[in-house]
Amino acid sequence: MGSMPQRHYWTFLTNHARVLVAIARDPAVRLRDVATVCGLTERTVQTIVTDLESDGYLRRVRDGRRNRYEISAGAVFRHPAEAGVQVSGLLALLTGAPTAAEAQAQVEAHVEAQAEVQAEARAEAQLQVQDDPQGLPSGSERARDHAVTDQ
Repeated sequence: MGSMPQRHYWTFLTNHARVLVAIARDPAVRLRDVATVCGLTERTVQTIVTDLESDGYLRRVRDGRRNRYEISAGAVFRHPAEAGVQVSGLLALLTGAPTAAEAQAQVEAHVEAQAEVQAEARAEAQLQVQDDPQGLPSGSERARDHAVTDQ
């Protein structure tokens, strides 16, 4: 009996993508740990990080005796089929982090909420001025002023 031919093992993500995802999850990760997580040799991970850095996907920053990695926010895929598509979407999908667009939307929503709070505070202050147009001190302010002058 002949043996069954082995089926070719393949994955959706390249080693470069796996390394980039591991770094996105922990920007201060040691390359040795990336190698373990990705099932690669440390030398292979070093080569991949050099590739990613030279192509503008990440930047190595010295942090004392260690490296920290900063992923380029606007980096796009290299293949023509995904031209213009930002890598941040894939990283967000695989790390659970918000995409740049989602993060920007969160910031804008926060700014809008703060503006509403400030507008309400201004409206409240305006109502207080309308209640006391002469700007006379309130009862607690008068008591405090008397306490200061009586001393």
